[in-house]
Amino acid sequence: MCAEGRSQGAAPAPIGPYSGQIGLDGRTGELVAGGVREEARRALDNLGHVLREAGLGFGEVVKTTVYLVDLAEFTAVNEIYAEFVRPPYPARATVGVAALPRGARVEIEAIARHR
Repeated sequence: MCAEGRSQGAAPAPIGPYSGQIGLDGRTGELVAGGVREEARRALDNLGHVLREAGLGFGEVVKTTVYLVDLAEFTAVNEIYAEFVRPPYPARATVGVAALPRGARVEIEAIARHR
């Protein structure tokens, strides 16, 4: 389920040997349309699916890293991030990058632990 409580399908299959999530639609494997907000929302939905498969949720996340192609989009992504992650917030880094897979604007990775 995403933040609004609607199912978005399973997380997409990985497109490479890495653990971050981009805004891929799990049904089509395509990057979602609508800009960085929709990409961030889908990336976090996908991350939520991965966490649930491991028996975890966003409450068990201890560290996230957000990769942005354009750091000017930080505020928009941060607003979406706040829909998913609640206090006490995990440690977080935001990194500006030159490019992301499939032309994505944002990628989010997380480290979680069983409590």
